[in-house]
Amino acid sequence: MSARPLRVFIVAAETSGDLIGAELIRALRAESADIEIAGAGREAMAAEGVSSDIDLSALSVLGLFDGLRILKQVHEKAQACADAAAAFKADQIVLIDSWGFMLRVAWKARKTCPDAQLVKYIGPQVFATRPGRAKVLAKAVDHLLAIHTFDPPYYEAHGLPVTVVGNPVLERELKGDGAAFRARHGIAPDARVVQLLFGSRNSEVKTLFDDFASTAAEIVRSRPDVRLVSVLAPSVEAMVRERLAARDDLSGLLLVGPEERLDAFAASDLSLACSGTVTLELSRMGVPSVVAYRLDALAWTIAWNFLMRADYVSLVNLAAGEELLPERLQTRATPEHLVPELEKLLDDPGHRAALSARLKEVTREMAGGDARASVNAARALLELRPL
Repeated sequence: MSARPLRVFIVAAETSGDLIGAELIRALRAESADIEIAGAGREAMAAEGVSSDIDLSALSVLGLFDGLRILKQVHEKAQACADAAAAFKADQIVLIDSWGFMLRVAWKARKTCPDAQLVKYIGPQVFATRPGRAKVLAKAVDHLLAIHTFDPPYYEAHGLPVTVVGNPVLERELKGDGAAFRARHGIAPDARVVQLLFGSRNSEVKTLFDDFASTAAEIVRSRPDVRLVSVLAPSVEAMVRERLAARDDLSGLLLVGPEERLDAFAASDLSLACSGTVTLELSRMGVPSVVAYRLDALAWTIAWNFLMRADYVSLVNLAAGEELLPERLQTRATPEHLVPELEKLLDDPGHRAALSARLKEVTREMAGGDARASVNAARALLELRPL
């Protein structure tokens, strides 16, 4: 046994990464009693007893100019994380997702914690865009815990060791009680339920809210039996509620918190969703989605003309090799394009049922059987333990 417990410092800036961090914490503790964990995250990690005074909530930004506006804050928070890891005397620093911010944490931690192992958990999607990031990451960290089987060649070509652990989203228990949710909220068993998911970043709400709201309002005007439900991430709740206050045409939208998330998903027939992890979760539950996304104009021009290499932005579509989830991006993320896609799914229950079955099939294949990403990640960290 080592002279002292392994000290692991985990950083997770966004809601999805925070959840992955909490899962990793539980797995590490289950795998070894000879371990101490600290870090900087959000609500999920704090619920596991790993919290700090470093507030990372403001880092949920999107787009080139949004990032530039808070660049000073990004550097300050990155330095604070590196300093906290040094004070903890971390043996390993695990940086979850959030490419730009975690890269800066890695750079600063190299100086404050020169002997600590730097491990990135989830690399940038270089198979889809910006392949040069693989080389940058290889210089910044010591090891990558990857979630895709096709990730390693991109990084190993630059000398970065990679361990494929699987996708954490595919290991989660995703069972909800849709009937109970409908009963709790007075939704008829035969009513059609549409999830309206604005995203988990304030910047996503800013860019998509108006088009999502107008799309949803048009749907309920023409189909009175449709009920709208929105599961709000804590990071965007205040902004969504403020904007909804000015939309009388969405007064019937039911807002619920994360504690009802799975029940709400199970009660849903389909969703209109900002592209992200949530569409993979919904697909696993057999809920079809119409997916939208929008960047600022300059960032989109650069991405579309020089960076994007994949045919789709949704992992389910990439895995299937076809557009199972209709994607309406940038200038097409408008009611003109979103309403017809939702109508197709709403008005054709046979198509919806067939698509639901196909989504479950594809996500099962993506999981590759018994998906245990957090356990695999925990074991990899323990094997990488510095001597």
